[in-house]
Amino acid sequence: MAYVAIADRDHEAHLHDPDTFITKYIWSQDHKVIAIQYGLTAIGIGLVALVLSGLMRLQLGFPDTFSFIDPNDYYQFITMHGMIMVIYLLTALFLGGFGNYLIPLMIGSRDMVFPFMNMLSFWVYLLAVLILVASFFVPGGPTGAGWTLYPPQAISPGTPGTTWGIILMLVSLAVFIIAFTMGGLNYVTTVLQARCKGMTLMRMPLSIWGIFMATILGLLAFPALLVSAIMMILDSLLGTSFFMPAMLAAGEIASYEGGSPILFQHLFWFFGHPEVYIVALPAFGIVSDLLSVHARKNIFGYRMMVWAILAIGGLSFIVWAHHMYVSGMNPYFGFFFATTTLIIAVPTAIKVYNWVLTLWRGNIHLTVPMLFAIGFIFTFVHGGLTGLFLGNVVVDLPLSDTYFVVGHFHMVMGVSPILVVFGAIYHWFPKITGRMFNETLGKWHFWLTLLGTYSIYLPMHYLGILGVPRRYYAYGTTDFIPESAMTMNTGITISALIVAVVQLIFLYNMIWSVFRGPKADPNPWKATSLEWLTPDTPPKHGNWGPDLPVVYRWAYDYSVPGAAEDYIPQNQPPDATHKTVDDHAEAVEQAPQDDGAPQA
Repeated sequence: MAYVAIADRDHEAHLHDPDTFITKYIWSQDHKVIAIQYGLTAIGIGLVALVLSGLMRLQLGFPDTFSFIDPNDYYQFITMHGMIMVIYLLTALFLGGFGNYLIPLMIGSRDMVFPFMNMLSFWVYLLAVLILVASFFVPGGPTGAGWTLYPPQAISPGTPGTTWGIILMLVSLAVFIIAFTMGGLNYVTTVLQARCKGMTLMRMPLSIWGIFMATILGLLAFPALLVSAIMMILDSLLGTSFFMPAMLAAGEIASYEGGSPILFQHLFWFFGHPEVYIVALPAFGIVSDLLSVHARKNIFGYRMMVWAILAIGGLSFIVWAHHMYVSGMNPYFGFFFATTTLIIAVPTAIKVYNWVLTLWRGNIHLTVPMLFAIGFIFTFVHGGLTGLFLGNVVVDLPLSDTYFVVGHFHMVMGVSPILVVFGAIYHWFPKITGRMFNETLGKWHFWLTLLGTYSIYLPMHYLGILGVPRRYYAYGTTDFIPESAMTMNTGITISALIVAVVQLIFLYNMIWSVFRGPKADPNPWKATSLEWLTPDTPPKHGNWGPDLPVVYRWAYDYSVPGAAEDYIPQNQPPDATHKTVDDHAEAVEQAPQDDGAPQA
């Protein structure tokens, strides 16, 4: 295997500590600072998307009440909210934020392999965000084509933002993909080439496995979005016909001919479904670590969990067209994509079983990170079960484009990863800042967020079964939508506004704790993985001081029989006087599924 590229003897020659404010906090090449830059930028643009969702819900819950929300505004809010949340918040936060911060610390490296390119990736990402935000201020406003940007609607007259808005959206996506590619190459190379001595692949924490596999998915899937964005820009500006068919536009024959809108759907969803797992796989890995640490028990079936991550990544590339059942595909293709969609549920279900079995008979500590991790299991299972309905062609056809899809998608792709984000921030906050947060405020934040999101998205499934369509600005009086649906929409809106306001508790808790929180213990959760074992808290530039750590065991030695404490750090060497402990660790690591570890 490959070990860290920077030898200890070259430590001083290769690591020049930043000595000015600009080199330390602005043009920083320290992965930890870059991670915080990514995180703050992603959260900032995510708050914009949160406000947009509140405005949408005001229109749906109280139609004809707010004159400043017209139909064009509504469709622009939908488009920008969806794209920001999926791409600019979740993808950037999991990979650019947590990936940047955790990879070098968890594998025992001093930094990313290419620090300058890592720095550049953040600034290019920031440029992508600024281009996106600029679309709010151009003539016509941002695009209102829906977050999937389907042509011909996206660049045809009558759709909001078909001049400046759609071009800025597509350019922003192209710039984002450039930023991701620079960061992604760093993540993959660092994991493969810069692990410390003893850190084999099968000793890496599952957080790193999830981030590693998600990065590979992104490097393979994002090019499909990049080429589709470039092709649509050419259709819009130069009059090419990659996606635009011969058609009438505003009563006149358009200049396009021979393009295929379905081709765009294939390209978009070839990216779009792996994108689900680009977000989900880091969440899976982080949740696995949170559950293990706070249940004081080794993760059940470590090797099985690793292979499930790899299987999910591979299968995610052959299920994309289940988003296109209503596009008129051949029934044989529908059968293929329905079958593979159900097959990908198998490794996902394995992970859920292993999380539950990790909790089984564990010494569970209901800390704030643990609450969010357990909450994730509930929301992810509920969202996954509704996905079984939508994965079947016959059931999906009547439910497509109804609020059932909105409820399912938000439970899986919205609520579940956001809960993991909160749990991860609370978990690693002491390491990042050197201070503890207010646990009471954290628990209030959890319970109000969890119960509030259920009161938003569970009723949406009922609305979908009633046939209430999504993406409608106003429903008016219709025979098939009963009055109870309108009342339910009002209740959903009230819940959504409450949940949005509750996030101020989180922001206040984090900001207050950074400056006034009590000093944190270097390892407050008594965890075994390397990031908690740095000489300094928060870690300094170079992470490890003069000597890199040496790893002797996997990352999940909790409640080991015969051990002095209920955890054994990864860098603790074997001791001949603790033969029971060493035999236990070796047996667990070499077991076929690593799930037979005896518990105290």
